[in-house]
Amino acid sequence: MEENMLIIIIRSVLLYILIVFALRLMGKKQLAQLQPSELVTTILISNIATLSLEDSTVPMIYGVIPILMIVCMDVFMSFIMLKNSRFRRLVTGTPQIIITDGIIDRKVMKHLRYSVDELMEAMRECMIFDISQVQYAIVETTGKINFYQKSRYRNVENGDVGIQVTNCDPPCLLIKDGEINYPGLRRWNGDEAKLREMIKSMKLDIKDIFLLTDSTDKGIYTVLKSNDKYGTKPICKAEDK
Repeated sequence: MEENMLIIIIRSVLLYILIVFALRLMGKKQLAQLQPSELVTTILISNIATLSLEDSTVPMIYGVIPILMIVCMDVFMSFIMLKNSRFRRLVTGTPQIIITDGIIDRKVMKHLRYSVDELMEAMRECMIFDISQVQYAIVETTGKINFYQKSRYRNVENGDVGIQVTNCDPPCLLIKDGEINYPGLRRWNGDEAKLREMIKSMKLDIKDIFLLTDSTDKGIYTVLKSNDKYGTKPICKAEDK
């Protein structure tokens, strides 16, 4: 049994290393939003857990030990990558500039195996339809492309025109789907009695409210439930404090 366990541990380590570098060779666009080591951990854990469940003759410990080994290796690799930048670049790669001043770097595209269609699709997802508007486009280590538009095409912000604005906290979610949201209530003021009194003054019942938020700049925002047989049809109602 000890010999079999040693074989399983060795196989887990070798598979982990092999799949990490295999995914690095496959290119970045296949990685979605996961780093190679994170994706490998997910795949191996799910497969090992499935094998342990499918074959009842395999002792449960044969599935538990490899999973623990994989998790420990992932934590260890994360620690090494944090301390060693060279090792981090080897495992995760480095961001690549694919567009500079509206000009596509075809060498980088070929290296990453990105097609023009994929690049244009990523641009459209960021509401950019003209490549000449792009100052820089960077392919991150996760495979996602971030775009930086030229100044004349970016949306004007308050600071650009000298408008002074006051920073506001995000709205507090007080009620969701007919129930009080206590984390939001604590951020609001933690007073449930005050909330119930406010709802009573609006001539509403908590169970009839689909969504209720309160913000310092726009006040109370309420969405009511509906008895429509086709599903919820919210009715919006905004009130000032």
